[in-house]
Amino acid sequence: MFEFITDEEERGQVGIGTLIVFIAMVLVAAIAAGVLINTAGFLQSKSQETGQQSSKQVSDRVQEVVTVGNVTDSGTIDKVNVTVTQAPGAGEIDLVNATINWIGSSGTYTLVHSDTGASGWTFQTYAVKDTDGDSTVLNDADDRHNIEFVLDGTGASALTEGDEATIKINTMAGATTEIRFTVPQSLGQKSAVEL
Repeated sequence: MFEFITDEEERGQVGIGTLIVFIAMVLVAAIAAGVLINTAGFLQSKSQETGQQSSKQVSDRVQEVVTVGNVTDSGTIDKVNVTVTQAPGAGEIDLVNATINWIGSSGTYTLVHSDTGASGWTFQTYAVKDTDGDSTVLNDADDRHNIEFVLDGTGASALTEGDEATIKINTMAGATTEIRFTVPQSLGQKSAVEL
């Protein structure tokens, strides 16, 4: 009727229970460790990607070499040529993918690259010095490209003596270069002038 449990049997049952709890804890810890390792790997790759994008936004920009205006017979500037190169530390910059904001006395305009003959106000690029023959890509520190703005009825009006303008060149990476210039007070007897 009565069943007696000895101390040895009771200790055996407690030992098996402890073993089961221990195995369960090891399994939970292993799963948690796996999740943490995966999360750490994901966060590391995301932070590297974000760091690279931030670096490009700072470094992948153009640098102005010289800005020149073409003076007409009537004493106005009808073309502006900005010669640019890669900024120090910049990677490859394709000017086709750049967006340029022109801010002047006649208004603010957003321009995109175009081949010659496009409608609307756009900008065009010409290689001045290029290591690989590509007229739109700056991929070497020695590359020099002209960005040309033709000021006419489809865009900003011609510049006159004392006019001020700002050009903001935004590369595909998101880096911005700002170029400000003022037209000299005297344009007479000149065919071109540095701005």
